[in-house]
Amino acid sequence: QVALVESGGGLVQAGDSLRVSCAASGRAFSSYFMAWFRQAPGKEREFVAFISWSGTSTVYADSVKGRFTVSRDNAKNMVYLQMNSLKPEDTAVYYCAAKRGIGTEDRRGYDYWGQGTQVTVSS
Repeated sequence: QVALVESGGGLVQAGDSLRVSCAASGRAFSSYFMAWFRQAPGKEREFVAFISWSGTSTVYADSVKGRFTVSRDNAKNMVYLQMNSLKPEDTAVYYCAAKRGIGTEDRRGYDYWGQGTQVTVSS
């Protein structure tokens, strides 16, 4: 089992950068695929990115490809989402999620979730 806590959200302007973090507690962190999802008001939670156990494989949603970078530090039990060239449409609550086995873009495949961190991008 793993507990996840996100941090680093905030209010930024369009074009700015922001890094959100996810701290994991529990055993065998390196055995989990880790992902970021986001949920804007009135919308469903959507996939942003996931990263493999070792960090060598990543997948991104088309809407963030080339602007966002997911990374992890297994020694520190941390996952990060570096967000560059932010747009107002990136405004959402960002959630960290974990799953055993192979990563997926389907939120139903994830076993553990954090409480989320708000990212607001003003125009």
